[in-house]
Amino acid sequence: MMGTAYAVAFEGDAYLMVWHDGRGGWEMPGGHIEPGETPEEACIREFREEAGYSIEIVGTRDIGHCYVCAAVLGNRVEGSCEMKSRLFSELPERLSFDRDEYEDTVPWAMEAVRARLGKS
Repeated sequence: MMGTAYAVAFEGDAYLMVWHDGRGGWEMPGGHIEPGETPEEACIREFREEAGYSIEIVGTRDIGHCYVCAAVLGNRVEGSCEMKSRLFSELPERLSFDRDEYEDTVPWAMEAVRARLGKS
């Protein structure tokens, strides 16, 4: 499976985003799906590399041009992370990618996480 995937990972009602210097904006950790990987495996790997956290995937959605995984934020992992990360409770002003997409995927991911945790 090829393509790209990103994860929206929550700690409570806040989700983690990373700052991408090259694009000059905040984005969800993610990237290319490597040969032999599922979208979920790609999200787990990319989240660890970019943000330095483990995640637990609770749902996956194909939005046409990429896959989005809803996740619960785990622990910091050993090693360096590639990007600065921060928790947000609403989308920041400066985004790397389309605001409309995030306005759709963040609520979907929050609902998936709440359903998994029995808080819907």
